[in-house]
Amino acid sequence: MSVDSTPDITVARHDPYGVPADDVAASQEWLACLRETCDLLWPPPAEVTLDVDGAGWPGRRHAARQPDSVFALIPALHRPPLLVPTDRRSAAAAVRHYSATRSPAARLYVRVLAAGLASGLGRILLRGKVWVDAPTGADTIERYLRSVMSPDVRVSIELGRARANRKPVLQILSGSGEAVGFAKIGVNPLTSSLVRAEYESLERLSKAGLREIAIPEVLHYDTWHDLDVLVLSALPAWRPRRPLPATRLAAAMAELARVDGLHSEPLAGGRYLRRLSSRLASADEGPEHTALVQALEVVAARADSAILTFGCWHGDWAPWNMANTGRGLLVWDWERFTGGVPLGFDALHYWLQSEVGMSRRDPRTAAAACLERAPQLLGSFGIPARDAQLTAVLYLADLATRYLVDRQAQAGARLGAPGTWLIPAIISKLDRL
Repeated sequence: MSVDSTPDITVARHDPYGVPADDVAASQEWLACLRETCDLLWPPPAEVTLDVDGAGWPGRRHAARQPDSVFALIPALHRPPLLVPTDRRSAAAAVRHYSATRSPAARLYVRVLAAGLASGLGRILLRGKVWVDAPTGADTIERYLRSVMSPDVRVSIELGRARANRKPVLQILSGSGEAVGFAKIGVNPLTSSLVRAEYESLERLSKAGLREIAIPEVLHYDTWHDLDVLVLSALPAWRPRRPLPATRLAAAMAELARVDGLHSEPLAGGRYLRRLSSRLASADEGPEHTALVQALEVVAARADSAILTFGCWHGDWAPWNMANTGRGLLVWDWERFTGGVPLGFDALHYWLQSEVGMSRRDPRTAAAACLERAPQLLGSFGIPARDAQLTAVLYLADLATRYLVDRQAQAGARLGAPGTWLIPAIISKLDRL
């Protein structure tokens, strides 16, 4: 064990995936994230050893050890690897229940990988192992979750892409390999605030009588080692997907918008613009911040007579945060749920994220198209064309404010710099408001 009061993580090989030179930086980034995650989830006196190798199933030199937990590193499609239990059934179940797939190709990859792991043939894809040695009495995240769930549960871990709000998400598996929950761990001020916000949002929404969507149930919320821990029920997102009619999606978004009721008020001088400006004031100063402040001043001046309808929104209703199955429309990741925003924000966000996240459309082109398509995208909400385009400008400004306040660009998020796509689209529209 090291003397710096963190778990002792030994990296057996330093070019873990045998990746091309252009990808080495990304590989090192997720290794650093893995190190930080292990420091938090298995604090001293636990010891963690990482062994990675591009040639197959590593770790023979550890064969005599009897670790408390062993995880396999499974490469995910275009994402950092997953950590899953090493036995066939649990590994296959962990991959099968992995719900963050973003495209048909990714879903096919998951199905094939899960089948291969269940049969034992997928072993050749595994790139490394993580061993956890925790002495009797050591307080680890696994032992904590067993104390609040069941003594036989096991976990898999998703690292996620680089971004300011990245946090460990643990899938909780029963002894038979069934997904029984997910644990989100707040690891810094931003992610802790988001974990708390999701807890409060789901508690509130559980009493809202939602009919159009199914949401996770809060199973447990508390702090452990000064980290916020939220345990949620597992929505059956692994079930076969069904086509989702646009009318049903719009009805679900409209129902959510009405959770606290709808109200209308002038935009200029209203509560929404004041809150947005207050949030933006907390962002770092710089060219992007200045440009967005000035743009909002123009919006307020040119829309002084506009009266908009306000309600709630999910905050990140994107294709990868929902699934339409035989069990209904499932929606998760409620950490950005907010009230008092212009009606239609969810519909705009869903379209824009589909374009830049799944279709990989040029972000700046997609943002500009979002403004032009706003009357069609918001038509089902009964919003007039001029108000729809104003709503779209406000949506892009709200999203840009989020990225600036969270410092997404500094965290390495792919679209984290709003000055490259969101703010130019807003400015281009100001003369036509």
